Amino acid sequence: MTTKDYKKAFVQLNAKPVKLAKYIKHNTPKKRSCGIALRKCIRCGRNGGHNQKYGLHLCRHCFREGAKKLGFKKYS
Repeated sequence: MTTKDYKKAFVQLNAKPVKLAKYIKHNTPKKRSCGIALRKCIRCGRNGGHNQKYGLHLCRHCFREGAKKLGFKKYS
């Protein structure tokens, strides 16, 4: 099956519920309990550069954009 024909697989799987369940079981994302992929930015969804101090849960990019609104002051 080619990548252009991926919709054909779902048509075939919908007719066979057991195979559809097996397909879903093996192709769903893994549930995370620890590690970098567990914590995501609540605004944009990035994993890296995550700031969770004070319960912010923002990446560094989103924090920089909204720091003034949150009440943080830049000292240089």
